[in-house]
Amino acid sequence: MPVRRLPANPDLAYLKYQAKDLCKAHATRQADAAQRLREFLPRFLHSTDGEIFASPLTLSGAQLAIAREYGFPSWTRLKRHVENKKPTESDLLNLPLHERIEDANFRRAVDLIDAGDVAGLRAHLKQYPKLAQQHVEFEGGNYFRNPSLLEFIAENPVRHGRLPNNIVEVAKAILDAGVETAALSETLMLVATGSVARECRQQIPLINLLCDHLLRNHGADLARAALLAAQLHELASVNALLDRGAPLTLPIAAALGRLADARRLLPDANSNDRHLALPLAADHGHAEIVRLLLDAGEDPNRYNPVGGHSHATPLHQAAGAGHAAVVHLLVERGGRLDMKDILWQAIPADWANHAGQKEIEDYLRKKAKNEI
Repeated sequence: MPVRRLPANPDLAYLKYQAKDLCKAHATRQADAAQRLREFLPRFLHSTDGEIFASPLTLSGAQLAIAREYGFPSWTRLKRHVENKKPTESDLLNLPLHERIEDANFRRAVDLIDAGDVAGLRAHLKQYPKLAQQHVEFEGGNYFRNPSLLEFIAENPVRHGRLPNNIVEVAKAILDAGVETAALSETLMLVATGSVARECRQQIPLINLLCDHLLRNHGADLARAALLAAQLHELASVNALLDRGAPLTLPIAAALGRLADARRLLPDANSNDRHLALPLAADHGHAEIVRLLLDAGEDPNRYNPVGGHSHATPLHQAAGAGHAAVVHLLVERGGRLDMKDILWQAIPADWANHAGQKEIEDYLRKKAKNEI
């Protein structure tokens, strides 16, 4: 789920209270507490709600979860950030990411990327050859926490809202300097899920370039990039990655509305893929695939899995996206009208209201009123 944003003047005492509240919610077996712990405490990543509630939660464990919810790797790092009286540029979370880079040589390389200066970048990398494998560290964000130089070509997260027309040549300059396979995979994911690359018509050319290099260097996690692209509605990326060899899985078939493939893949799909396929089908408005998954026993009231809009349920997503047929189906099959999302504490009708889906909002509120 998205990380929470720290206020401009965060209060450590308030953050400590949040950790204590999380302990209380765990003790009273609240479903949203289990979901938060599953997302932000690594030891619970593959645990069921029952397993999470059966395991003791210490205050230090809750503090770690709170720190990670705000995009920090530990409570110590969050505490240091809050108490820092002399912040450096890297501590100023409101600055664009490239302005938070303290290493002058790395920042110069990013400036050359943004300017589309291929010759200047090649000369800079020749002078400082370690830059191609170097990483910088960012805290307080949802992702892009330890990017390599190559990852800045994706403009994801958005920094300028544009890419130079020759970004493929820029990327080649960095690739020619030598990069790690992990950096290639991460960059592919950022490109495949980034709106700026798509809007600048550079998404597919960059995907093809990166796939060429990844396949040459022991293969790539094309499946991960395709799945994340499906979750973020970057369907052109999904299809491009399928063309390059990404496997067609049940969640991807659900996102693309490929009903026949979903039927074929469902019997052999594992529980994680089945769980993820339901919110993807709901979010993309594929009612018949939602019906298929519900008939197979998927629970409409589980929070979405980690990595898949995990702060919400399929009904929240369908209501916010305006998919009336899916909303009606989920409600008919027991979808809870009163279940709140984790980030904003909003019920599905509130999501419909926020998205301007008046007919869906009215339907959900009327159904809720009739159930009282």
